[in-house]
Amino acid sequence: MNQSHVIIGLTNPKSPTNVGGVMRAAGCYQADSVRYSGERYDRAAKFQTDTKSVTQSIPLVAVDSLLNELDEDTAIVCVELAVGATPLPEFTHPEKAIYIFGPEDGSIAQEVADKAHHVVYVPTIGCMNLAASVNVLLYDRLAKSQTVDVSEELIVSSRDCRNKLEVNRG
Repeated sequence: MNQSHVIIGLTNPKSPTNVGGVMRAAGCYQADSVRYSGERYDRAAKFQTDTKSVTQSIPLVAVDSLLNELDEDTAIVCVELAVGATPLPEFTHPEKAIYIFGPEDGSIAQEVADKAHHVVYVPTIGCMNLAASVNVLLYDRLAKSQTVDVSEELIVSSRDCRNKLEVNRG
């Protein structure tokens, strides 16, 4: 079995707040990198809200095409409210994937979707914002994984230093 490898691809994101939220999700769910296309984010990057400084450990890279320089065994998965797409609860995640998300005010280009191995959607009423969509997708991948860490050590190491809550069952 191939080693798990996850890339998040953002199509011309416009909101630095959402990109910051995507970076935080990438850190929480251990994505390997985040790529983005387009110029809007670069113009607004000074307002980025990467509150956990994830960009120090997960690359955030501008690219001309989200599909360039992928390993041949990397599955292309578009995440979009598209007619004919697979509902996320029914989707089996590939080991190595680039998950491509459309911009907040548009959609993934048809030519990109045509090259995808899978197109999935989150069955919601209305659409979520970019960061929320990335969080849900990565959580779904984790929840369906065979290697979920459910230890109390993970809880202690992940929570805020002011959080000392314990569940008393007795």
